[in-house]
Amino acid sequence: MSLSGKTLFITGASRGIGLAIGLRAARDGANVAIAAKTTTPHPKLAGTIYTAADEIVRAGGKALPLIVDVRDELAVKEALDETAATFGGIDIVVNNASAISLTPVAATDMKRFDLMHQINARGTFVVSKWAIPHLEKADNPHILMISPPLDMKEKWFAPHTGYTMAKFGMSLVVLGLAGELRSKGIAVNALWPRTVIATAAVQNLLGGDAMMRAARKPEIMAEAAYAVFSRPSREFTGQFLIDDNFLAENGVTDFDQFRVDPTQSLAQDFFVPAEIAPPKGVDLGPLAD
Repeated sequence: MSLSGKTLFITGASRGIGLAIGLRAARDGANVAIAAKTTTPHPKLAGTIYTAADEIVRAGGKALPLIVDVRDELAVKEALDETAATFGGIDIVVNNASAISLTPVAATDMKRFDLMHQINARGTFVVSKWAIPHLEKADNPHILMISPPLDMKEKWFAPHTGYTMAKFGMSLVVLGLAGELRSKGIAVNALWPRTVIATAAVQNLLGGDAMMRAARKPEIMAEAAYAVFSRPSREFTGQFLIDDNFLAENGVTDFDQFRVDPTQSLAQDFFVPAEIAPPKGVDLGPLAD
């Protein structure tokens, strides 16, 4: 399987998991539309749509940096249209853009609550909505959400109800849209990491350097996403996947290659159901809370 000549539209692709997915596709010679807001360097968040585009090109792909706020429906539609016009269509859409605030209800500012829902749930909905006309023309079209399984347990909601609602909102789009688009042959799936991933959000919000050392690299999510895109869209849809389990199903046995610091225990991410055991040989540490 190769993504050579395929076109990906990735939200939040200026850094982190979104950029890693774009870079993995670029190694095949794919076209990558980088849909994000960051146009100037941030003191705590490395990367802009332009630096990401440079990395995509160096990796072997073609890049289209697009200034997109997923809360703006018109901007989303225009960006998708521009991507299709530039590269002759769209094959894959990755809804990666996300906002996080790990606060209990009493401490959650309503502006932050609204932001999380506008970016996570609504943003995923609107990007997917306007991508459909383009994906209908593709040979093996995929929509992938970076969102968790719908494990409706109190423990996932109680510490940060607002964030969990917003993140599960992305997964609810998967649940509904997979059924809606099955007859059109457009796959809609979700992918979620078992462990914390070394991103700027983890560095700044979830524990700094100590948590980063207990994390896996974004490349594990990129490899898992690549494996999703290799599946026939008419046969593989409505799935809620955990990165290492899915990679194990696809023949990966060396998971230490993805660890930031092999001497540290891995920190588990939120939302991974207890009944989904890790692959053989994966040693986990505590839940990231």
